[in-house]
This record gives sequence, structure tokens and C-alpha cells, in this order.
Amino acid sequence: MTDPLVILSGVVKRFGDFTAVHRLDLEIAAGEFIAIMGPSGCGKTTTLRMIAGLEAPSEGEVRIGGRLMNDVPVHERDTPMVWQSLALFPFLNARENVEFGLRMRRIDAAERRRRAAEWLGRLEIGEFAERNVDTLSGGQRQRVALARSLVTEPQILLLDEPLSALDAHLVIRMQGVLTRLQRELGITFVYVTHSQSEAFAMANRIVIMSEGRVVQVGQPREIYRTPENRFVAEFVGRNNILAGTSRGDAIETPLGVFPAAGLPAAGNRATLVVAADLVEIGRTPSEGAIPCSLISEEFVGATVTLFLEAKDGTELKVQLPERALGDLDPHAGGDFHLSWPADAGHILVES
Repeated sequence: MTDPLVILSGVVKRFGDFTAVHRLDLEIAAGEFIAIMGPSGCGKTTTLRMIAGLEAPSEGEVRIGGRLMNDVPVHERDTPMVWQSLALFPFLNARENVEFGLRMRRIDAAERRRRAAEWLGRLEIGEFAERNVDTLSGGQRQRVALARSLVTEPQILLLDEPLSALDAHLVIRMQGVLTRLQRELGITFVYVTHSQSEAFAMANRIVIMSEGRVVQVGQPREIYRTPENRFVAEFVGRNNILAGTSRGDAIETPLGVFPAAGLPAAGNRATLVVAADLVEIGRTPSEGAIPCSLISEEFVGATVTLFLEAKDGTELKVQLPERALGDLDPHAGGDFHLSWPADAGHILVES
């Protein structure tokens, strides 16, 4: 990672008696696309607002480009934000919205118009420059908001759930737009979202927060395949989580004994995590396979997740291509049998 552009050191944010962010330490590199994820109320938006200067930390330091920013007002920071609500000015047309930040910087009219036209063109909405923003589609308004934030060519762009109000097909398209822009411009993107698909599709690095604390930081694949604690294992992806006891080279659980690497010494408690897409499912019993009955199905495009129940009531999940359902005939009744390769499991050591 290159030298950090943003450094949060021991940052705490309190609202009265409530602590929204607990002693957060995070470095964000110049040119990085970082996503901050977590459930509602975990502190991710508060963290973003402290970088933007919309909230001052109760303790700790926020530094951008080496400069201490704790008491620097918003208008003196080069940290534009794209909001979930977009916050466009309804009384201005698309071009005038994009020009607004340049006007505040006292850029002359001709240069404002030139740069606004350039950015509207780069975001493929130049033809709508003179249209009132209320007449534009959701995706077009999103591009206007992006152009307004990028026209000043900042070092860092902050994005707070920017795609959450868009239709599914527009979300996919805007993911491509954002990823392309970030790579072309080399601007640092800090992106807050509750959507795993958005974060995994776009970010170089992901921060997972829970109850105001950072619980894991890593590349998307690391977060998805090797969660560091039970919260991340439950929050990310479709994981099967089985608590048990180490035998040294295998873990003993209520559903059986499963070989696994990375276990603590025999007798210690541990948790086995197996991603749903690594689970094998069939109709034929085999040694070590878990008999289950089908509870429900979830279709997402070409992928389906089957929710099953073992004999002791444990819920298990299997994710597979929709085309594989034909051979399984899930609605025919009877047991399914689940298994996985020994190297598919990831071990969490309980403290």
C-alpha cells in the first residue's frame, strides 16, 4: 500500500452518553477504493462524516495529507461527498448543479461552463446539461451528483450509500461507472454501504464495522473466505457455522466430526465455517454426509441458495447454479445429503 492519504488515530465519537465510534485506527492510501460495511448503527456513516468534517471527533485525530483536520471546517476541506439522497438543487439544471462548487471557488463563468460540460460528457449525460434535474431519471441524477463532486478534481471522494435508491439494473451499471472513474482518475474513494455485492465488486479493501468498532480489514476475498471472527462470518456471504471441540486434526460438532486445518490443541473450543458455495449436495447417502430436509429457496439471477435443516434443527445453506436444480429435484421430498472437502472449512478459534 502507498503512503496513507487519510489517517484516523484513536478516533472516538460520542453523542451525549452514546458512543458511536470506539477508538478507531485506520489508514487509507492515496488512490485506494475502500468500502466501509456493517449493519445499521455500526458507526460507518459517522466515520465518513468525521473525514468530511461534518462531525468532529470526541477524541483522537483525523489527518488528511498529513494535516490535522479535527478543527478544519467543511468548506476548507477538499472532501466532497455523494449522498444517498444526492442533495441536488432542484431549482438548477444539470449543468448549473455541476458548476456550483466551481462558483463557490470563484472560477470564472467560461471556465465553469467548460469544466461542467467536460464532466457531464465523461459521465455520458452531456445531452441533458440544460435539463432540470427533476426531469432526469434516477441514474442520470446520480451521474449529475458524481459530476458535481468530481468537477473540482479532489484528492478524495466520500460516498454514503450512493446507489441504495437505484433500481437493480442501474446499480450494476453505476458500479461499472464508479470503478472505471476511480481507476482512470486515481482519486481515493471512501465508500459506505450495507451491500456486500457493491463492496466486493468495486473496493480494493473492505472495512467491516460492528457496534462502533472495526472488526476486520482486508481484501474482498480475504473477508469472504477467511473471516476473523463469528460476527464477520455471519455478516458476510452465506456461511455455515458449526461450533465444536478440537481433536487436533478434526473438529467434533453436534453434526459429526470433520477434518480441518488450523485447529487449536485438542480439547479447545473452535468454530468451523464453511461457505455455502463450497458445500456439495446430493440425494445419495455417503460416509460423513449430513442428512437434511429442504426448508426454502432463494433465487438471485442464475444462482440459488437452498436453506436446509439437519435432524437436530441446525440450519445449513448450499449455494449453487440454478441449472443444477434439475438433477436434484428439490420439491420431490426426501432427504438431501451435504458434505464438503476437508480444505473447504475455515476455523475460528474461540477466545
